[in-house]
Amino acid sequence: MNTQDLSKLGYREIDLLADLLKAYSDAKWNSKNDELGDEVKWEYNPNSDNLFLVDEDYRVAMINDDGKLENWLNCGNCGKEGFRSEVDFCDDSTCKECDKEEKSK
Repeated sequence: MNTQDLSKLGYREIDLLADLLKAYSDAKWNSKNDELGDEVKWEYNPNSDNLFLVDEDYRVAMINDDGKLENWLNCGNCGKEGFRSEVDFCDDSTCKECDKEEKSK
């Protein structure tokens, strides 16, 4: 279960949260396509060990390997997930492979 409880974080996670919030405050986005809407909150998933930001529409942003914020997307059909720059997604949040399969039916 995800948490927003700082007392559940270790020192490493607190440092990562500080980096995440700093990137957000500096608007350090990977591309102009990456964004979050209103009611942005931070969350920590202890199962995946991921810290991320999430908005009211459940859009997620995390820090990528370049130290920039980037949307983390997942395909509702096949479950493929990753940073926007790593996986080809269509506008409706399905991956290009699933989109091709749907169009070929």
